[in-house]
Amino acid sequence: MSLSKNHIKLITSLQQKKYRQKHKLFVAEGVKVIEELLNSNFLIEKLFVTQDYRSSLSDEQLVTVSDIELKKISQLKSPNKVLGLFKIPETNSDSNKGLIVALDEINDPGNLGTIIRLCDWFGVSKLVCSKNTVDCFNQKVVQASMGSLTRVEIVYEDLIPFLEATSLPSFIADMDGENVYESNLPKEAILIMGNEANGISDEIREVIDSKISIPRFGGIQQTESLNVATATAILLSEFKRV
Repeated sequence: MSLSKNHIKLITSLQQKKYRQKHKLFVAEGVKVIEELLNSNFLIEKLFVTQDYRSSLSDEQLVTVSDIELKKISQLKSPNKVLGLFKIPETNSDSNKGLIVALDEINDPGNLGTIIRLCDWFGVSKLVCSKNTVDCFNQKVVQASMGSLTRVEIVYEDLIPFLEATSLPSFIADMDGENVYESNLPKEAILIMGNEANGISDEIREVIDSKISIPRFGGIQQTESLNVATATAILLSEFKRV
């Protein structure tokens, strides 16, 4: 099978969330990310491969492309042998146990992808995203997650009802919060991280239990805040240290 105009049109359309939702498909690129997805429960729709990529998939699932054709359909500066279309899985879990990360309007795909990787690294199995958080199947998120997307359950829902319904204690990252290095953190909790520019919304602040902060140690004290993914890494490390 060769690359067709319909293939190009479909792949290009999947850059937009509405078409990902319509077709229930997302795009992933590169050998490492693709192999992580192929070795997971995610279902493959089609794989576009160069001649030197080896795969055990059926001919119906494979489309052989030239390096020039791969570059035409790729969003990467340096396309790497393979681009895949995968089916977006259904998520119907009601499990709210252990340590959960919740995101309040995270807009940057790179930040979300990195946070997914952090959840995978620190053994956080569930990530709850507000409905106005960037789509986890955005191609930049998929690439930044480097395969961790396959090991973290990600759900999108309104955070207020979610927080009001849970029995787990909730924490937000806040400059005025208790020093995280002096806090007695529970093993089971919800850690809420806020928008890159505006932080946690006022509505969320009204329903949470506690505020924690990462103290600044620099002498000049002019840095306003940490990148949200960096802050998430520090806080998850502290939650897991106890």
